[in-house]
Amino acid sequence: MTLLAILLVLFLEQQHVLPVQRWVREPMQSIAVRLNEKFNDGSRAHGILAWLLIVGLPTLAVIGLHGLLLMYQPVLAFVFGVAMLYVTLGFRQFSHFFTEIQTALQADELDTARRLLASWRGRNSDRLRPREVARLAIEEGLVSSHRHVFAPMFWFVILGPAGAVLYRLSHTLDSVWVDPVEPHAELHGEPRDGSNDGTLNPFGQFARRAFVAIDWLPVRVTAAAFAVVGDFEDAVQCWRVQATRWPEPGAGILLASGAGALGLKLGMPVRGGDGVSDPEDRPEMGLGEEADADFMQSTIGLVWRSLVFFLAVLALVWVSGWIGG
Repeated sequence: MTLLAILLVLFLEQQHVLPVQRWVREPMQSIAVRLNEKFNDGSRAHGILAWLLIVGLPTLAVIGLHGLLLMYQPVLAFVFGVAMLYVTLGFRQFSHFFTEIQTALQADELDTARRLLASWRGRNSDRLRPREVARLAIEEGLVSSHRHVFAPMFWFVILGPAGAVLYRLSHTLDSVWVDPVEPHAELHGEPRDGSNDGTLNPFGQFARRAFVAIDWLPVRVTAAAFAVVGDFEDAVQCWRVQATRWPEPGAGILLASGAGALGLKLGMPVRGGDGVSDPEDRPEMGLGEEADADFMQSTIGLVWRSLVFFLAVLALVWVSGWIGG
C-alpha cells in the first residue's frame, strides 16, 4: 500500500499541482514566525518547547489518527496517507524553477535566467555568468530534489504519513528559525550542521540539531541513489573525499555524490551577484567538465532515474515480502 500511495501521489502531482506554497507552507511559516516571536526569549528550553508544539504534537496527532483509521476504516487510512504525502512532497514545487532557468539559458535569455535564479535562491544574481547560473541551478536542483521528494518519501516509507509530516515540519522550522533571511544558506557556503550552534541564538539550536538528526539517514540514501544510477565510482570517490569540505555536511554529501555521478564540477567560487560583494568562497565538488545548460538536462535525468530506482527497490521489497508471506 505504501508503494501504491507514493505512485498515486506522484501521478496526482504531475496532473494537478497543489498550491502548497500558498495553502500549506506559507501558513506553516507564518505559525513558525509567530511562535518565534512569542517564545523566543533567547532560551534553549523555550526553543525545545516551541519545536515540540509545532512538530511533536502534529506528528503524534497524525500517528494517532492514522492508527485509528487503520483499525476501523483501512480505506480512509489509505486516503489519509495519500493526502498527507501529497501536501508534504513537492516535486513540482522546485522543478518549475529549474526547467524555466534551463529554457531561458538555452534561449540566451540570461537576464530572465538570473531573475529566476534570484527568486529561487533568495540572492542577487544580476552579474552571474551563464555557466555560474547553470551551476547554481544544478546545485539547488540536487538539494531540492532531496528536500522535497526523496526525504519525505523515505520517512513516509519508514513511519507512514507521520514520517512525511515530521520531516516537512522540522525542515520548515530549521529554515525559519535558523536562517530566516537565508533559506538556502547550506548552498552559500554557510555551515548548517549544528557544529556552530554556539554562534546561534539558543532558541534555534534544537531545531537545527533535530533536523540534522532527522535528515542524517535520508541524505545518505539519496546520495547512494545518485551514485547507483550515475557514474558510481566517481560519485563514491567524490562523496568520500570532497563531501567534508562543504560547510554543511548534508548538502556536501548530496553535491559531491551528484556531481560525481554526473561527471561535472559544482561548488567553486561565485562572484557576488551585485558585482560589488566579494566572491563566495566555496570548495570545488565533483570532477570533469564545468557545468552548463546542457548538464541541466543531465541533472533532470539523474533525479528521475534515482526516483525510478527508489520505487524499484520498494517494489522488490514488497514482492519479496508477498512471496515470503
